Amino acid sequence: MQEPASAPSPSNGAKLRPRHVTMITLGGIIGASLFVGSGNIIRSVGPAAIISYLIGGLLVFLAMRMLGEMAAARPAIGSFMEYARVGLGDWAAYLVGWLYWYFWVGVLAYEAVLGGETLHSWFVFLPGWAWSLILIAVFIGANLISVRTFGEVEFWLASIKVIAIVVFLGAGLLFALGLWPQSTFSVPNLWEHGGFAPNGFGIAFTGVALVIFSYFGTEIAVMAAAESENPAKGIKQATSTVIWRILLFFVGAVLIITMVVPWDELPEPVNVATAPFTYVFSLLGVPGAAAIMQIIIFTAVISVLNSGLYSASRMFAALAEQGYAPRIMTRRTRSGVPAFALFASTIGAVAATIVNFAAPESGVFDFIMNSAGLVALFVYVFIALTQMRMRQKMSAEEVAGLKLKMWLHPWLNILLIAAIAAVLVVMLSSETGRTQVWTSLIATGALVACWPLVRRSLAKRRAAAAGAGAGVDPAAEAEQIAADEAAGSEAHGH
Repeated sequence: MQEPASAPSPSNGAKLRPRHVTMITLGGIIGASLFVGSGNIIRSVGPAAIISYLIGGLLVFLAMRMLGEMAAARPAIGSFMEYARVGLGDWAAYLVGWLYWYFWVGVLAYEAVLGGETLHSWFVFLPGWAWSLILIAVFIGANLISVRTFGEVEFWLASIKVIAIVVFLGAGLLFALGLWPQSTFSVPNLWEHGGFAPNGFGIAFTGVALVIFSYFGTEIAVMAAAESENPAKGIKQATSTVIWRILLFFVGAVLIITMVVPWDELPEPVNVATAPFTYVFSLLGVPGAAAIMQIIIFTAVISVLNSGLYSASRMFAALAEQGYAPRIMTRRTRSGVPAFALFASTIGAVAATIVNFAAPESGVFDFIMNSAGLVALFVYVFIALTQMRMRQKMSAEEVAGLKLKMWLHPWLNILLIAAIAAVLVVMLSSETGRTQVWTSLIATGALVACWPLVRRSLAKRRAAAAGAGAGVDPAAEAEQIAADEAAGSEAHGH
């Protein structure tokens, strides 16, 4: 079995620094789902939404710790796709890698459309679709120069969001404690107005199914750390410390909102002006709160667009390096950027953007967004299974020498898988959730249907490489490899 493809080796001056890795993680996850979407969760769950965000965050924290153990031992761009290949086999790497890439294609389309519509509302001389394409072009350029340039752009974009949240948390806490001008002690809002869980604690657990997708994107840190000046240190920092900051931002923000505003008085977040962050800032007496939040949310949108381009291109290049995608996607610039993979990753976003504006009733855009809904859950399950398998393959000495170790192995892995299964059941209980499940299964089924062709191509490629060095017949070797892999897949039930 091949070893994971090594990271490109640009000079240290072109690599990411620790501050970049930290902000890339935050930048890939803090977006409209927190600034706007948290309002819907609070309105349906009540103050117990704090529990929803806490449980969801802890599940992601477990997955990140498992990923961190594997990544610290063998940093690789493509991260969990590479580890799935080593731990579970080619079929697992192919499936999780392509699903992850497909997910980011959908995110890129969504963020490009949202960003384009925002710019059109400010500068009406260009239509929204034109602004969307301009945004895509700008961030392709930023990513294309070097990974350091991408990291620097993301650092400043993410910094704006982080500063906004820190100010929100600090000022909101003073307001809730009655220490802000013209404020009163409002902490009792947590248990008044029907109680902490006015609609029951059951719906708080149901809320986990909604909030867990808000956390998806933390794994970008592991991919970025592989291109940093000190991969092992970057990975350890990303998986151990950044997740706590994310939990602080998400759980802390929801806590502040539910203390400052009675949950049943929070306006429906139909736009930026009625988003919970905007509403709280207006209570604080901040002039132009709606305009300020619109700028912050726009920054969040283009930040996710920037980090999404990075994630999609690196995963596409990693897929190609292992033979699961066209080999041309492995080509990199002198600074180590996979240029072909970068451009190819935007094709879906550009197409979805144009279709959304040209034929909004076609349903194509909605299908892409819905069919990516289960990817987060698939990725977390693959991470848990892969880490279990790789730990089983280690000797006692290798386990003792791990730089970063998962706790209570394998019981927390089993807990994570069981929790994700519960989230899936919850999704099936709602119409929106069922739509995401079935469309995701359609996309997954298409990938499974293509696997025999990819496996045959992979066998020929490996046989040709082996035959060139050993003087054997590549065609015969390819047939034997394909037969062996087919037998192995049947034995594992795949």
